[in-house]
Order: sequence, then C-alpha cells, then structure tokens
Amino acid sequence: GMGGVGKTTIAKAIYNRFYERFEGKSFLEKVKEKKLEKLQKQLLFDILQTKTKVSSVAAGTALVRERFQRLKVLIIVDDADDVKQLRELVGNCHFFGPGSRIIITTRNESVLQEFAVDKIYRAKVMDREEAFELLSWHAFRSSSCPSQYLALEREVVNYCRGLPLALKV
Repeated sequence: GMGGVGKTTIAKAIYNRFYERFEGKSFLEKVKEKKLEKLQKQLLFDILQTKTKVSSVAAGTALVRERFQRLKVLIIVDDADDVKQLRELVGNCHFFGPGSRIIITTRNESVLQEFAVDKIYRAKVMDREEAFELLSWHAFRSSSCPSQYLALEREVVNYCRGLPLALKV
C-alpha cells in the first residue's frame, strides 16, 4: 500500500496483540534500509535469545531454516521491497514450525505476489469521519475538535486525503 497509510502501525498492533502465543517472535523494521546479514543476526537473536555468528548470507539462511523448523514463530518483515532479500531472510513456510505466521509490509504488491504469499491485506486510507477523529485525538486529545478549529480541521483533513501518518504528524 501507499506510504503513510498505516501498514507498519497495523503490523505493530498485530504483533503486540498476538506475540505471546508464539514460541519465538521478531519485528524486523525498515528491512529495505538494512543489510541482509544484520537482519539475519537480528532475527536469530530475537527468536533464539542468544547471539549467533552468521558468516555469510547463505549460512544465515541455513541457520534460520535449521533452528526454526520446529518452532511456532511470529515474524513481521516491515517495508520489504526485494523478493531475493525475503527469500534469504524468511525462506518459505517450511522453514518454520506449524502455526507460524510471517507478516510482510510493502509498498509494492508485486513483491508479495512473486514471493507467493497466502493472503494479501490492502490497507486503505481513512474515510472522512475516521480522519477527523484521528486528527482530533492527536491535536486535542479528544474525539472531537473544539468549534473554533473546525474550519482548520476540515482543511487539514482535505489536505491529508485520509493518510493516517500525515494526520498524526
């Protein structure tokens, strides 16, 4: 989905709500900005709770497959844009134990299609009412706007076109 629509926020909410149901968990943020070896080390540390030496990308991929095969894990891969990186980071569903969930956020839906994910959820921009309420909570710590700011609030909501990130900032 488009930038600022709330993909990361939704993924964080899912993670925070369900992580206790899993034997291992990891939230890998902004993966397109990070080197694969660093991401593999973080993933291994998050799940195994111990530092693991990763000598190469191939070795890291093998370690993930070998160590996580019997574990029920929750892994969030945030802001992915490279199928090759995804394959080397989380491989496929056979890398993980039964009940595991891998959630990927991306601006590029073709990455998900090429990676052959099971389901795609498309985050949508907010409708006007939701946008007004979000802006009011962030600006006034209330679900509604004081009357003297209604015209300004309308302008801001129109300008932001329902993008939650723009309304929050």
